[in-house]
Amino acid sequence: MSSATEQNTRATDVSQLAINTIRFLSVDAVEKANSGHPGTPMALAPVAYTLYRHVMNHNPKDPHWPNRDRFVLSAGHASMLLYSMLYLTGYGLTLDDIKAFRQWRSHTPGHPEVTEAKGVETTTGPLGQGIATAVGMAIAQRYLNGLFTAEGEKPLLDHRIYGIASDGDIMEGVSSEAASLAGHLGLSQLIFFYDDNKITIEGHTDLALSENTADRYRAYNWNVLKVDDGNDLSSIQNALKEAQRETARPTLIVLRTHIGFGSPNKVDSHEAHGAALGPEEVKLTKQNLGWPLEPTFHVPPEAYAHMQEAIAKGEAAQQEWKARFDAWAAKHPEKAAEWKRMAEGRLPQGWEAKLPDFQDEDKIATRAASGKVLNALAPIMPEIVGGSADLASSNNTMIKGAPDFSKSVAGRNLRFGVREHAMAAALNGMALSRMLIPYGGTFFIFTDYMKGGMRISALSELKVVYVLTHDSIGPGDDGPTHQPIEQLAHFRALPNTVTIRPADAVETAAAWKFALTHKKGPVLLVLTRQNLPVLKKAKYPAAGQVEKGGYVLSDARGGTPKVILIATGSEVTLTLGAQEKLEAEGIPTRVVSLPSWELFSAQTPAYRESVLPKAIKKRLAVEALSTFGWERWTGDEGDVIGMTTFGSSAPATVSFEKLGFSVANVVERAKKLL
Repeated sequence: MSSATEQNTRATDVSQLAINTIRFLSVDAVEKANSGHPGTPMALAPVAYTLYRHVMNHNPKDPHWPNRDRFVLSAGHASMLLYSMLYLTGYGLTLDDIKAFRQWRSHTPGHPEVTEAKGVETTTGPLGQGIATAVGMAIAQRYLNGLFTAEGEKPLLDHRIYGIASDGDIMEGVSSEAASLAGHLGLSQLIFFYDDNKITIEGHTDLALSENTADRYRAYNWNVLKVDDGNDLSSIQNALKEAQRETARPTLIVLRTHIGFGSPNKVDSHEAHGAALGPEEVKLTKQNLGWPLEPTFHVPPEAYAHMQEAIAKGEAAQQEWKARFDAWAAKHPEKAAEWKRMAEGRLPQGWEAKLPDFQDEDKIATRAASGKVLNALAPIMPEIVGGSADLASSNNTMIKGAPDFSKSVAGRNLRFGVREHAMAAALNGMALSRMLIPYGGTFFIFTDYMKGGMRISALSELKVVYVLTHDSIGPGDDGPTHQPIEQLAHFRALPNTVTIRPADAVETAAAWKFALTHKKGPVLLVLTRQNLPVLKKAKYPAAGQVEKGGYVLSDARGGTPKVILIATGSEVTLTLGAQEKLEAEGIPTRVVSLPSWELFSAQTPAYRESVLPKAIKKRLAVEALSTFGWERWTGDEGDVIGMTTFGSSAPATVSFEKLGFSVANVVERAKKLL
């Protein structure tokens, strides 16, 4: 046998040893937890091995270097596949972490979470979200290249986004929206494997799926490749090389695998999907693949050493890119300074001075005020980038004078199309660049299509700004389908989320100011279609204290308040009008603007007491949305003017009047409290 043949045989042997190590770390972890999904990691171990050991440019010792290749496990139920790779290639997970799979406060939760372990690029689990998030990653890469790469130069960022999607990912609607957008934009840095194992939780996929997925993705303008054997390392590598040569389309590699590979009785069965194999089947599987029965969590030293070679390979790749980056920075010092500022999350010096104060305006819708703030800041803050789900003119989310993001132009205005699901997830991917502040706009009611992605924004503590207009029953004649009622209550209940419903343009500017400085989690700006009076500082000097969540906008002029009127958004104007009438009748009245429950709750008890004293029990809240939760601020002796039904189709002024949102009704209900 020649030395070359010996080397190839040895390489093949250690490769197979590493692949089986991945398989049985996954099997043993699921078995120990008696919970999880062993079958998919068993099938996909060859792909994960190929990516992490041979194909991807990644440095386990510096998991966040900007030009690393990303890996997105959209099939998040196969989390042990990812955890095995992070342990074996040196990202910092330990064997004890693997043994603590799905246990309390472990770094290896049931589905990958970006906040829990180095090397996890994004939180996945809700199927389809990973693919759609990866689309946002590719958008961010192209935008940053457009921002920093000079014409004629090699792109500063040439990394790729690899991923694995399951049948479930492919079936979810969010992935269809995202794939359509990715094909339209020609995001060729996106390379996904479709794990075609033909099994879902309930059984074979033909129970619910009969389409030709490959043809569907070709119709989306994807480059579609096929690998008929998920254990064929050579074919996997060849498909990846072909995908890397593609420069005009994203690539989907349809990979035929066998779930539970190696298990004599559960291979190609849904029984290998969502439950441990069981002690007897684990024994049979290990015997079948020539793996020692003991110890569990066995890691052969030669397999571990082989996988650890990814570290040196990754460090070399990073150093090569750093040299290129340093040469670029020396040639373009101003751009380099901007890169550094954005990478550190610092806002440009003097940016707050650009915020409009709106004191020369009489009436303006908060959606229009938001658009003015956005366009005032955009020229000095290139990190602000986003768009709308086909509602830009209504959401006021266009950056004027900036080009659209397209196949050929890395512009700032993103045209997401009527794809709310995909927009929310893509914004997450953009935020994961850790350099951009992405925003996305739609009508508030259509967050019903976005809640999956918005929940991932919150769970991942991502800096995303949601511009949500048509905020209440204000759309009026559009009817109940377009009038959000319960949506605000939902987002107030969502952890790591700040919702702000500004009373006017002044509060809107303050809301944007907060959103741009807030570090962890999304901020929702809930804005009106209808014009609202601007709170003039001459009359209401306290106006705009959004960062406190709630504040005394106008205090009683006739002594200690006998009643407190609390409102958000457009209804603040009503309470100010009611205050005038109540004070004229000798009833001292305080008006509190409460644009953000979350921010108000975060204030000290002393501050909250100064705004809503416990001794003043007569409180009336006014909000043209669900009354749910308002008793927290009104107390047992208070009252709420709000919505307990859907709205109706009528002009907005008529709807507000008929549903009780008038100065006269606020006065009547306040007096009734007294």
